[in-house]
Amino acid sequence: MPVAGPAQIGNTSRVVSEDIWIPLVDEPIGSIVAQLQGDNPEIDALVASPRRILAFRTFAYIRVGVLLGQLLVDNDVPAYDGTETWVESLLREQRHRAAVVAELRAVAEEVAADPRYAEEEQLGPDDDARARFREFARKQLG
Repeated sequence: MPVAGPAQIGNTSRVVSEDIWIPLVDEPIGSIVAQLQGDNPEIDALVASPRRILAFRTFAYIRVGVLLGQLLVDNDVPAYDGTETWVESLLREQRHRAAVVAELRAVAEEVAADPRYAEEEQLGPDDDARARFREFARKQLG
């Protein structure tokens, strides 16, 4: 999908959401956030509702992008030789990776503490629903 196609007039929400917004947030910062979030399940536990996830991703992409830019300015990275990007080079160092994870955790904690999301249901079944399903499955299977 191209980042931006020819100018279109009309349904601008379609143009923004499909042609520009999704590719910009999904690549490459979105994949970095997703990878580090997957490596740190405590972050998922903090933002386990649809609106919390949306808020978390929005602010995490921005703040991780700013942090990576700051790390790039503050640290020397090897010239690009085709094997790894400057981001991969930075994240290979544990202290930089830890700084990005700490920033993600901070964003998740801020979103989790926001009272506007207090009444939201978590994604997926709760522990009671899981227990009921396991009991049902035991009875059905045997």
